[in-house]
Amino acid sequence: MTDLFAFLLQQPLLLLAITAILVSVLGGMILNAVPWLGRLLRGAGTLGLVAALLLTVAQAARMSGSSDAALIWAGMQKQEVSGQATRIPLSPDGHFWVTARINGQERRFLVDTGATLTAISPSTASAAGIEPGTLDRAIVLKTANGEVAARTASIAELRFGNVLARDLDAVIAPGKGDTNVIGMNLLSRLASWKVEGRTLILEPKNPQPTEPQGSF
Repeated sequence: MTDLFAFLLQQPLLLLAITAILVSVLGGMILNAVPWLGRLLRGAGTLGLVAALLLTVAQAARMSGSSDAALIWAGMQKQEVSGQATRIPLSPDGHFWVTARINGQERRFLVDTGATLTAISPSTASAAGIEPGTLDRAIVLKTANGEVAARTASIAELRFGNVLARDLDAVIAPGKGDTNVIGMNLLSRLASWKVEGRTLILEPKNPQPTEPQGSF
């Protein structure tokens, strides 16, 4: 019972739906004895179910429930801005890495075109003041190292090179060390992205002034 309760706390939309069903059933049970209260409870239960359905549809529309991200901690070469594009050289490990500011906190990210969603580590989320929303659901990420439980959240601002993304959907994924990943939900916002030789070229729709960044 304790495990079930803990699970429901991690699934607020499911908890809302179950509560709404119980309230509606209770209303039906007392409808004959106390008609006004029965109708009130049944109405509240129906509204709760509609709210849970609409919130579930909204979440499904804006993000996928999984991400295929091969997350490997590695070195990174510095990105640079050339013309209207940010150019990211291929690192010796065969991946593209950027130094970015997430809500003003400097962190490094793996750019993974195979990842559906942007993912951040719990330590990055804590430093950037990012917490899962009250009604955000727990999901499972399918990675090269197996399945990892994660919570959905929103990044107010993510900036690197001349790229700036606001109100970006993300997942807080424990069990991956301090690795952060930029996924396709950010790349799809750009005017274009492509790989030329050993360089990833990102061209934003509205290029931003570059900011000085430190090194790791």
